[in-house]
Amino acid sequence: MTGTPHGPAPAGKQMLSEQVHAHLRGAIMRGDFAPGEALKPQDLARDQGVSLAVTREALVRLVGEGLADRLPNRGFAVPSFSDHRWQEIAEARRTIEPVVLRMSVERGDIDWESRVRAAHHRLARTPAYAPAEGEHYTAAWAEAHRVFHRTLLEACGNRALLETFDRLWTASELARRWSAHRTPDRDGVEEHRGLEEAALARDADTAAALLVRHLTLTAAALADEPGQAT
Repeated sequence: MTGTPHGPAPAGKQMLSEQVHAHLRGAIMRGDFAPGEALKPQDLARDQGVSLAVTREALVRLVGEGLADRLPNRGFAVPSFSDHRWQEIAEARRTIEPVVLRMSVERGDIDWESRVRAAHHRLARTPAYAPAEGEHYTAAWAEAHRVFHRTLLEACGNRALLETFDRLWTASELARRWSAHRTPDRDGVEEHRGLEEAALARDADTAAALLVRHLTLTAAALADEPGQAT
C-alpha cells in the first residue's frame, strides 16, 4: 500500500516538496518574484495544486538557502535589495577569496593554467541572457561563471578553503543576479578577462586586486544607492 486516505505517502510528499521547491527556486532566480515580495503559502499551494504542508516545507528549504525570509506572523518573502546579508557575504568573500587566489597563482601548475583558460573560454562563449529564461542571466552562464571562479582558486590545494568558497558562492547567487540586472552597463567580460590574464601571468598582486574590485562592484549594485557601497 503506497498511501493513506489522508494524502500521499511520505515518499510522495517528499517528491512533491522537491518539485515545488525546484519551481519556486527557479522562479525566484529568474526574477519572477520581486525583491521583498511576499511568498504566500496559500496562494502558492493553490497555484501548484499541492497541500499547504508541502508548500511550507519547500519554503522552509528556500529560507535555509537564503532565497527567502521567514517573517514573524507574516509568512515568507523574497529577501530585499537592502538586506545587510548581501554586504556581509561580500565582505567575507573579499576577505577570503583574494588570499586563496594568491595561493592558487603561486601553487598552480600547467594543468591548472589549462583549466583556467578552458573555463574562461567557456564563460566567454556562453550567452549570458535568453528571453525564455527571464530577466536574469541564464542557468548555463551561471554555471560557467561559477566554474571559472572556482577554477581560478582550486590550485590553492586547500579543501577547507574551497568548501568555504562553495558555501559563499551559493549564498550569494541571488545577489549576483540582482546586481547584474541593476548594472547592465557593467563590463563583466573585461573583468573576467583581466582575472584570467593576471592569473596566467602569475601576477598575484594584480589578480587579487582585480578580484577585490570585481566583488566590490557586485555588492555596490545592491546598496541603497548603487555605486556608493564600500
